[in-house]
Amino acid sequence: MKKIRMSCASGGCTYERMEPAIEVLEKGDIDYIVFECLAERTIANAQMEKLKDPSKGYNPMLEERMRAILPLVAEKGVKIISNMGGANTPGAVAKILEIAAKTGVRGLKVAMVRGDDITAMTPRYYDVPLWDSGQPLRTLGNSIVSANIYLSGDPIKQALDLGADIVITGRVADASLFVGPLKHEFGWDEQTPDRLGQAILLGHLMECANQLTGGYYADPGYKDVPDMHRLGFPIAEIDESGVFSITKVEGSGGRVCVDICKEQLLYEIGDPAAYITPDGIADFSQVTFEQAGEDRVVARHGRALPAPDTYKVNIGYKDCYTGEGSISYGGKNALARARLAAEIVEKRLGLMGVALDEFRVDYIGCNSLYRDAISSGIAPQAPAEVRMRVAGRSSTPEAVARMTREVDCLYINGPAGGGGIRSEFGPVISVENILIPRADITPTVELFEI
Repeated sequence: MKKIRMSCASGGCTYERMEPAIEVLEKGDIDYIVFECLAERTIANAQMEKLKDPSKGYNPMLEERMRAILPLVAEKGVKIISNMGGANTPGAVAKILEIAAKTGVRGLKVAMVRGDDITAMTPRYYDVPLWDSGQPLRTLGNSIVSANIYLSGDPIKQALDLGADIVITGRVADASLFVGPLKHEFGWDEQTPDRLGQAILLGHLMECANQLTGGYYADPGYKDVPDMHRLGFPIAEIDESGVFSITKVEGSGGRVCVDICKEQLLYEIGDPAAYITPDGIADFSQVTFEQAGEDRVVARHGRALPAPDTYKVNIGYKDCYTGEGSISYGGKNALARARLAAEIVEKRLGLMGVALDEFRVDYIGCNSLYRDAISSGIAPQAPAEVRMRVAGRSSTPEAVARMTREVDCLYINGPAGGGGIRSEFGPVISVENILIPRADITPTVELFEI
């Protein structure tokens, strides 16, 4: 029976480790390596980078990754799937071709998937309501900097059907980066709901990479994970039946167990019985996990209903300005001095007539995570050290700049013994979402030969 082995070597962070990616390529005996590199605000931030420099806007680790792995994937025959294109998929593909030429890699086909960026089309959807506010899209007006569709795995399948060895996309739904290759390998579609559901399940579990081998799971003495300093990337092995197992390179750090898989199953989803993706509406309510040996878990019983007739669109827009400033106090009476420092800043803002839309004070180490409702029963009454932090939000940069300046002034105008001041402010790119008819969009695939 045909089997496919896939690994995920990135989970959406801007910068990630390279050595476990090399390890899984050298020792994992895999067919596909997936780099999932986009979070909700990443596209908007990348679009801002592209506006500053038209050659930028793709993932900042693309060059480092490709220099390291292109020779390896060419040697091993491993295919690369990635949304490293970000806001500039053509720029990403051009850079890959350039790196391939410099490293002497030949004989590979690179596919570019486009169609996710509909920023120029947003006026036609101005009457569509925003998810969070319910207001029409037009209320964002000129503040919109990006609009990207969460594409399905279908254009990735199309690229692989054309013989692509490397598929670079912009915004594609996270799980779809894995579903596309499985559709290509096994021909799964809405006519095979159990297998398609398993494909979406695999993609959902794998898309955060090391979270499936113990990252974001460990809690010393309660949920122990060995050798986290050299956490290995996960490997999924799936056959034509749709049943798959999760494992990792033997000897790598971390662990693969049922409890980790259960936690990841529930990560970033709403209704487990109706997880909406552009490849299908997944039903994870009957999923089972079985420990099938050390660092090997078998997953079964994912299902999927047909895909929705709409696409989710991620809208990035210039929202406001935020700033923060912080200072540390230590020794006897540290908390009282920190409270006095915050009081000085707040009264100074009132004295100068600076009105912030939102203002808050945190005493890091005392109440910054849980506020007073919980922290009062946990935090020490007389901490030996505390860091006071103020933060503010405003529609104008001037207001938050004045706030951060007042924190800087605490060096010689505040309580005794303060130090380690840091302050910063800048614009905030916020995210909204709309739904548009799926029929409006036709993704395209273009193939390049190295």
